Amino acid sequence: MVNTLDQIFVLLQHWIVGLLPAVLQPFAGVLLNVVAIIATFPALFAISVLLERKGLGRMQNRIGPNRVGPFGILQPVADGIKSLTKEDVVPFRADAIVHFMAPVVLVVIVFMGYAVLPMGRNMTLVHMDGALLFYFAMGACTELSVFMAGWASRNKYSLLGAMRAVAQMISYEVPLLLSSVTVVMITGSLSLDRIVEAQNQYTWGLPHWYIFTPWGLLAFLMFAIAATAETNRSPFDLPEGESELVAGYFTEYSGFKFAEFFLGEYVGMLSISGLGATLFLGGWSAPLEVLNFVPSWVWFFSKVMLSICVMIWLRGTLPRLRQDQLMNFAWKFVLPMTLLNLGVAALWRFMDGGWLRWVVCSAIVLGTYVLVGRSEMRRRHYGPRSYRYAE
Repeated sequence: MVNTLDQIFVLLQHWIVGLLPAVLQPFAGVLLNVVAIIATFPALFAISVLLERKGLGRMQNRIGPNRVGPFGILQPVADGIKSLTKEDVVPFRADAIVHFMAPVVLVVIVFMGYAVLPMGRNMTLVHMDGALLFYFAMGACTELSVFMAGWASRNKYSLLGAMRAVAQMISYEVPLLLSSVTVVMITGSLSLDRIVEAQNQYTWGLPHWYIFTPWGLLAFLMFAIAATAETNRSPFDLPEGESELVAGYFTEYSGFKFAEFFLGEYVGMLSISGLGATLFLGGWSAPLEVLNFVPSWVWFFSKVMLSICVMIWLRGTLPRLRQDQLMNFAWKFVLPMTLLNLGVAALWRFMDGGWLRWVVCSAIVLGTYVLVGRSEMRRRHYGPRSYRYAE
């Protein structure tokens, strides 16, 4: 019974595919997986938006959506209908083809990343030895769609917002990649399935997740910071800073095209959360050995939604950074820490197991964190927020 619940979607797919002729079965299997992804994650996008609006409302001592449906739970449906029915306005001087293609490219690229994410035991759409490389190759294309939107709009504010977004995304993509390299060094594989299997082990009932090691904890924290900046989430939401740029690179977008950008951002959040869970939190593995009776896909999606809740919490808590603080933080703190962590991971890999490895690696990580943090704060490259007014 436990195994049946765990493999319910795999068994359902095999049953549906088995009803078709043998010639059509491979194509039908892939099509069913694609349809499942396209149906599941937009649904999670709607849930995330509602959760964010209700959660931020509570944090800010207000009610949030409460008019459409019981307790406002149908608000995402109303928003979707509004986006579909609103007029699509394209600036007269805009490049109409590129203006149209930018949000389409963004959404397609984001969904491509799900092809290699293991969402449960035997629940990976495409098994690749270089799955992590494929994921980052697809993610790197989002900068192209953002710049396409800003350039094609023929609006200086949109172009400025696109340039800021590209600079931010490229800056934080470097530590995002380097923090993932530590996992590859320890596992010895670029396959996400093998990375999950390497963590799906237990000692005294506790999991061997990489986050429970000194190098893994530091890599996870740097990965989480870089992922937040990559998805333009607060406090790194400068590309769409309303106070300076109206709405950033999608200022000239309306109707369903704007909704596609909105969808791409949240589906990207779900995707990068899934990758973080896969690399550092054991993917679909249970947090305790006694909980292995719970279906593996439940654990994967629980970890993803927990990450989304943390992002929402950060948005309601932290103020937006300035542009100089954003770039200084990436190049003068996050990047040095990720580079150091490569050495710590190598040391962990080749030192004999035991308490000495824990002491040495932990001391290096903590000592460097204090040293870099204090020195940069002392130089005031980034520090307390200050406000100046024109005289």
